[in-house]
This record gives sequence, structure tokens and C-alpha cells, in this order.
Amino acid sequence: MKENNMKRMRKDSDMLEEYDFSKGIQEKYAKKYSKGTNVVVTDPDIAKFFPDHDSVNQALRSLAEIIKRQKGMSNKSL
Repeated sequence: MKENNMKRMRKDSDMLEEYDFSKGIQEKYAKKYSKGTNVVVTDPDIAKFFPDHDSVNQALRSLAEIIKRQKGMSNKSL
């Protein structure tokens, strides 16, 4: 029955035939997103320097430390 649903969904939606979600896990990230996320799309020239979310977060944390030092801010004031 599950297979029939997948075929019907592909015909009824705007999804292309080559999209295959048969091994997908439903609501895999639902709890994480419900806690709050901020999706940011970077331009291609910037994205080539940051291969994943960890590298982006590390760079932004470093930048935040620099900004805090320049403004004389403490961690508690953020």
C-alpha cells in the first residue's frame, strides 16, 4: 500500500519522477525546527568557503567575539 501512495503522490504533485523519498524518514528534523531555526542562503562565492553548517557557525562565533571585544560587551549582555 505504501508503494501505491508514493506513485499517486508523484502523479498528483509538482514533484519530478526522479525524486525518490522511499527511504526518507518522516519528521526527522521536526523537533529541531520546532525549537527555532534561522535558514540563511549564502551567495555562491561565499558558500565555497563554508562546506557545512558547522563551518558557518564557527566563523560567525569568531566574528561575534570580535564584535563583543570592540564594543566591550560581555557574554551576559548578549
